[in-house]
Amino acid sequence: MILEPLGSVLLGLALAWLALRSLPDRLPSRRAVFTTGALGGLFGAYLMHSVLGPGHVVATLVGSALIGAVTLSLLIRPRSRPLSRSAAA
Repeated sequence: MILEPLGSVLLGLALAWLALRSLPDRLPSRRAVFTTGALGGLFGAYLMHSVLGPGHVVATLVGSALIGAVTLSLLIRPRSRPLSRSAAA
């Protein structure tokens, strides 16, 4: 019973670490990203456990990783583009 929440938090933290390594300039502070990853994974585990019921640990963890990834994707900022010459005039 404790493995689902603990595993989902660890998966969320791992996803947050991967996001910070691959998109460091497009994400907010590290603290916000790690918090969002952990809470997204935990929410995903809660949601999947509510939908599937007990006894589906692997499916719950997979669903929690997917929902954690979606939650982290909400933090990504668009790329900043320099103004072109015609727009600056």
